[in-house]
Amino acid sequence: MEVLSNLGALLGGSWASGVNLYLTVAGLGIAHRTGLINLPGNLDSISAIPVIAVAILLYAIEFFADKIPYVDSAWDSVHTFIRPVGGALLAYMAMADVGPAAQIPVALLSGAVSMDSHLTKATSRAAINTSPEPISNSVASVTEDALVVGVLYLIAKHPIIAGILVILFILFSIWFLKMMFRFLKKVFRFFFKNPQPQAAS
Repeated sequence: MEVLSNLGALLGGSWASGVNLYLTVAGLGIAHRTGLINLPGNLDSISAIPVIAVAILLYAIEFFADKIPYVDSAWDSVHTFIRPVGGALLAYMAMADVGPAAQIPVALLSGAVSMDSHLTKATSRAAINTSPEPISNSVASVTEDALVVGVLYLIAKHPIIAGILVILFILFSIWFLKMMFRFLKKVFRFFFKNPQPQAAS
């Protein structure tokens, strides 16, 4: 049962990192400091006040950037490299007690899960940005943050459920990403074939 709980916590943390790395780091760090969860390995280092403070600051920046059309996609583009690496690093630190032979494959698995959730988020945001109204960006952003908080709660209280939900999400994301890439391909093809007319001078 402990193995399943640890696996669920790992999958949950990896997924959350791919959606919002800074909220995940701050949330896990605060949860450890308040005794809600006991972070394994060297992962307890993210509960240090300076780490939590920087994570909250970066989350605050992302909170606003994530709600502005096209700025959110630019932010996601930059974080294509940051979120998966961050998720992999958190897993690597969590497995510090068992050595590199386990740390490396677990980190690779965690990075892959983080990349999957990041790509799902980034692709859905790119699709949302094809809509002229800006409200959907804010709704999507708040929903994503709420899901991350929910997963962090499950990691602390019901890690096995968190793991099951992440596995179901990965299965869903395979279909979702396939559909979104097709949709965005059609959108870009339309815009390239139908450029906007130049305003008369």
